[in-house]
Amino acid sequence: MYHLNQPIQVQLYYFFSSYLSGNFGTDPQTGRSIASEVAFYLPNTLELVLASFLIVVVLGVGLGYLSGMRFSKKSDSAIRVFYLFTWSTPTFLGAIVAVLVFTSYVPIFPSGGMYSQSIVPPSTITGIFVLDSLIEGNIAAFASGIWHLILPAMALALLNFGIIARIMRSSVLDVRWSTHVKAARARGLTEGKVWSRHILRNALIDTNTMVAMMFGWLLSDTVIIEQVFAWPGIGQFGYQAIIADNYPVLVAVVLVFTAGVIVANFIADVAYCVLDPRITLGESA
Repeated sequence: MYHLNQPIQVQLYYFFSSYLSGNFGTDPQTGRSIASEVAFYLPNTLELVLASFLIVVVLGVGLGYLSGMRFSKKSDSAIRVFYLFTWSTPTFLGAIVAVLVFTSYVPIFPSGGMYSQSIVPPSTITGIFVLDSLIEGNIAAFASGIWHLILPAMALALLNFGIIARIMRSSVLDVRWSTHVKAARARGLTEGKVWSRHILRNALIDTNTMVAMMFGWLLSDTVIIEQVFAWPGIGQFGYQAIIADNYPVLVAVVLVFTAGVIVANFIADVAYCVLDPRITLGESA
């Protein structure tokens, strides 16, 4: 079936020709098309990763910027301790602690799943549950989806935003005392404009690269987060493939993660042009 009895070059030919045509093969456990299974699970993971990515960017950039502008003050030290503590916490430990604290000791959020079992799910439009609920006007499903999304998205974000905050802080410290910032103040610009136009914007250039890499890290961390929170996404799908030695499924999952990293880095390259007008996507003749 997989041409493993043929020479390696023949195996590679069939592998690439199948994958480039969207044929990922058949799941040996379920007998279903792997492509259809990936298409089912991937939107659920994108929902979790995009929500977490938004939290990571807001927290990382915001706290890093605040820490840099409050250099050597108590708030700077507090922010540094906070993001170093969360960043050094293993993903599996942080996720388990979040479940224990916020679903058992202080039962605020549900322990797992994407929505309550009593909710009628919306029709599949984009595949992303909360977005489909909003498009369809199913407010009950939308509220349930958001409520189930908060805890896993926050757990995934808090365990990863520290690197963004640290780089943002370093970038702010490099920029805030630079010559062009002093020149902006000398021209009579208000502190608000100096902070937003000259410090924040220039500090984001270095942070932009790490933000793109963060998307790939969040994707890989879903393997653990989705298992702990019983989130039916591509991460849990890949985890089950690892446990079962299901290599055809595992190869497809790894390629999906790889494609996500490539797309994120492409978007980062485009973002450079927005943040720094000196950078262009192409050279003029």
